Amino acid sequence: MAGTGLFRTKSIEKSIADTEEPEHALKKSLSVLDLTVFGVGVIIGTGIFVLTGKVAKENAGPAVSLAFVAAGVVCALAALCYAEFASTVPVAGSAYTFSYASLGELPAWTIGWDLVLEFALGTAVVAVGWSGYVRSLMDNAGWHLPDALAGREGADGFGFDILAAALVLVLTAILVFGMKLSARVTSVVVAIKVTVVLIVIIAGAFFIKSENYKPFIPKAQPQEAGGNLQAPLIELMSGYAPTNFGVMGIFTAASVVFFAFIGFDIVATAAEETKNPQRDMPRGILGSLFICTALYVAVSIVVTGMQHYSKLSIDAPLADAFKATGHPFYAGVISFGAAVGLTTVCMILLLGQTRVFFAMSRDGLLPRFFSRVHPKYRTPHRPTILLGVLIAVLAGFTSLSELAELVNIGTLFAFVIVAVSVVILRRTRPDLHRAFRTPLVPWVPILSVASSLWLMLNLPAETWLRFGIWMVIGFVVYFLYGRSHSRIDVE
Repeated sequence: MAGTGLFRTKSIEKSIADTEEPEHALKKSLSVLDLTVFGVGVIIGTGIFVLTGKVAKENAGPAVSLAFVAAGVVCALAALCYAEFASTVPVAGSAYTFSYASLGELPAWTIGWDLVLEFALGTAVVAVGWSGYVRSLMDNAGWHLPDALAGREGADGFGFDILAAALVLVLTAILVFGMKLSARVTSVVVAIKVTVVLIVIIAGAFFIKSENYKPFIPKAQPQEAGGNLQAPLIELMSGYAPTNFGVMGIFTAASVVFFAFIGFDIVATAAEETKNPQRDMPRGILGSLFICTALYVAVSIVVTGMQHYSKLSIDAPLADAFKATGHPFYAGVISFGAAVGLTTVCMILLLGQTRVFFAMSRDGLLPRFFSRVHPKYRTPHRPTILLGVLIAVLAGFTSLSELAELVNIGTLFAFVIVAVSVVILRRTRPDLHRAFRTPLVPWVPILSVASSLWLMLNLPAETWLRFGIWMVIGFVVYFLYGRSHSRIDVE
């Protein structure tokens, strides 16, 4: 440990030693294949099935494929920083643990509190989205849920989304029973999901019409500057209004489709449960990101070739593009793939949150009661059950429209912290063995910070306000409990 007060750091050696205490030690069972599958499982979600059409129609036209490339580059910069840390500090907690070692306790608490919110809201959002797909499939089969149990959207009086809550509780049980079981379930579902995506690419390629690509980059359409909280923060600060279409429209689109990539950072939260983290963490993080970027670009090229971008639907662009070409069978396959695929997104977001909560508890910043692992399954069952029940209630009583873009700002904030931490730890601990080294330090981390901040500035001011309120609550909890119970004080 080093430093005093709010910026005291926890040494890498101490973090690793904590993982070896019998009652706080997680079981090491994951391989590089498991990690890559986890990454692909959480990244490929609603983004590839929904965002492609929305962004092509409103922001970039056929050049949406370039927007996916740009967003992939931003994520790759962050992934290179995550890969160095995850292989050097193979401890649960991801960005929280990394910042504790480099920036200090208060910044670590801040990022941990941020990640807890990000993953909780993300899990609830995905569960509600999954419920919508399943209800649609049930309606097609002639089965209908009572209105009171079909969710909050459009509910008159009491409304509870029983399907979303049930999904979260089932996934909570799977996570309690062990990481290897979680990995097996994920592998099966990811195989189905990737198969559906490949069907879209291969089948759709036969229906492409070259005239749909003209113009590939539509003429720019400047937007009027707005002055309310719904406007991007950069607009309120400088008067600059993001452009739709044209070359700059590609970058506007990138700030939207970036959210289809959220999740690769969750791979880093499983570092402590990986058999050979020094070798496998970088491969799992970078491999899953590369696979998903390639699939995203291919899907966007196919869907904008099948149907002119101006005619794409916003709600279900892939399914509707096949309907427009007279192939409704493929539309059904896509809906099924989306419903099945969202289960893994939900599970891995829940996994990431419980690992961050567990790491903060083991350090004393949250009650130590939650850092004892199950004697048989070696999983953090207490935080998993607590958070699973809370998120099930949240998903059951919350409508999709009320869950704002806090998930996105939280992820980008974590990217900034990790990139800064890489530079600081290179200076303060040059002696550490790094199985993977981020190339071109400090330039890659600087680019990562700059690109993440740019995307954050493109988020609505209202999102920044809500994020600030959550952070203020976090500081109150830290100063009332975490600071006085930190294990650094008693070591």
